[in-house]
Amino acid sequence: QVQLVEAGGGLVQAGGSLRLSCTASGDTFRRYAMGWFRQAPGKEREHVAAISGGVVNTYYTDSVKGRFTISRDNAKSSVYLQMNSLKPEDTAVYYCTADTFLNTLVAGRRGDYWGQGTQVTVSS
Repeated sequence: QVQLVEAGGGLVQAGGSLRLSCTASGDTFRRYAMGWFRQAPGKEREHVAAISGGVVNTYYTDSVKGRFTISRDNAKSSVYLQMNSLKPEDTAVYYCTADTFLNTLVAGRRGDYWGQGTQVTVSS
């Protein structure tokens, strides 16, 4: 079992930045690929970014490439999402997820474990 707790959401103006963090507990963190999904009101959950356990490979959905950066610190059992040049369409609840297979997250499928989500609101 893995428990995930997100932090760092909030309200920001368009063009601003936020850094989300997700801290894991309960199992060996580096075993898991980690990812971020988001869900806007009335929309389906969308894959945003993913990173392999060995910090070798990262993946991003097209709409965030060049603006968002996913990273992880295995010593701190944490994964981060640095979000720059935020747009109103980035407004959503952002969820951290973990899975033993990176391809699961890259394919946009649900990971084995999920956090409770953190709200990001970007005002125009």
